[in-house]
Amino acid sequence: MGRFSKILSGKPEATKDVPEPVEMPLDLTLTLEQPQTAQVEPQVKPKPVPVPAPKPVAPPAPNPSSTNQHDKLRIHTKLLDELDLSTLEKFDEHTLRTHIKSKVADIIATEKLKLNRQEIEGFAQSIIDEMTGLGPLEPLLADDKVSDILVNTHEQVYVERGGELELSDVQFADEEHLLRIINKIVAQVGRRIDESQPMVDARLMDGSRVNVAIAPVAVDGPLMSIRKFSKNPFTLDNLVDFGAMPQAVAEFLWAACKARVTILISGGTGSGKTTLLNALSQSISHKERLITIEDAAELQLQQPHVARMETRPPNLEGKGEIRQRELVKNALRMRPDRVILGEVRGEEAFDMLQAMNTGHEGSLATLHANTPRDAITRLEQMVAMGDMKISPEGVAGQIASAIGLIVQAQRLSDGQRKITHVSEVTGME
Repeated sequence: MGRFSKILSGKPEATKDVPEPVEMPLDLTLTLEQPQTAQVEPQVKPKPVPVPAPKPVAPPAPNPSSTNQHDKLRIHTKLLDELDLSTLEKFDEHTLRTHIKSKVADIIATEKLKLNRQEIEGFAQSIIDEMTGLGPLEPLLADDKVSDILVNTHEQVYVERGGELELSDVQFADEEHLLRIINKIVAQVGRRIDESQPMVDARLMDGSRVNVAIAPVAVDGPLMSIRKFSKNPFTLDNLVDFGAMPQAVAEFLWAACKARVTILISGGTGSGKTTLLNALSQSISHKERLITIEDAAELQLQQPHVARMETRPPNLEGKGEIRQRELVKNALRMRPDRVILGEVRGEEAFDMLQAMNTGHEGSLATLHANTPRDAITRLEQMVAMGDMKISPEGVAGQIASAIGLIVQAQRLSDGQRKITHVSEVTGME
């Protein structure tokens, strides 16, 4: 099988001309010094200290978060019984909030819950979140510092802040409450989740990506992962400021994308592939027609002439599925200047290479791989998945002529995202 040569070594110099591509392996070597120790003999023999008798341990207090959630759900149910939902649809958001807060205050007084004014405000807001939003998740969705929300059980919700995972204080009342929120999310995109289809990809109204799994595949209860949609897409300058890449590399990638070099972004889960793709796309002229193809739409292209397409899963009868390969073929009939694939996963890789080799230079795509060479190997494997009658050497030739640069992104153990390689595909070895 034909292989590929990879060039680009040395550190780029920032000049006005387009700098040479570089390969920048990370040096993560740590030098640890052994602590100095000394033997110290005690001068005075300590007297034995009497050990006090252990105090009786008080029983654990009930979890206030769980208790509050049950109170909220009880008030929520009572509120639904008292409200005229047909009338609420005519209210604007401010009037709706005022009306609900008034009703919540009345119910709290009737229930004789001992809450101060601030607690009542927070309680009312939680009820509003439950009725109009995603309940306990709303504060996390509103927090710009949170990039990922990971629900392991109804009592365990992790978040990622600044690249590091931490356990949040958010909880659902019970598993049924969590399932209700999941069904609400899935219904918004016209999909369903049940035992016959226990895994679903969806997205929130703001574009945030959601993956859900329930029994029987989720052993300990429903699982949910939310990759939040950034309100303001990062630029290459932002990525330089964050330390993801040197300025010279950013300038080179900007010039390469603008000059219609076809770029493949490789990396693991959460390494920043989509973020980099969004940043690179900002160099594309507003005069070009762009067509994006994704499993779940999350790209944030800023150009005015963008046509977005999304795959579709099969229905209950197993029919109606629309795969990425079909969308890539269809995109070529829509007069694109560039085709942008959110992620190459399978047999559509061959059609993508065909597009890149037939007048759609400058197209962009991402895939999961650990190194640039692994990315080449994965492309070969994905083309083979399509049962194409083409030799391995032919596939290698297609890749060599289609792909100009492979940019490797990596998420380090401390949560930082780095561009570790920029590799040029120069031909077959």
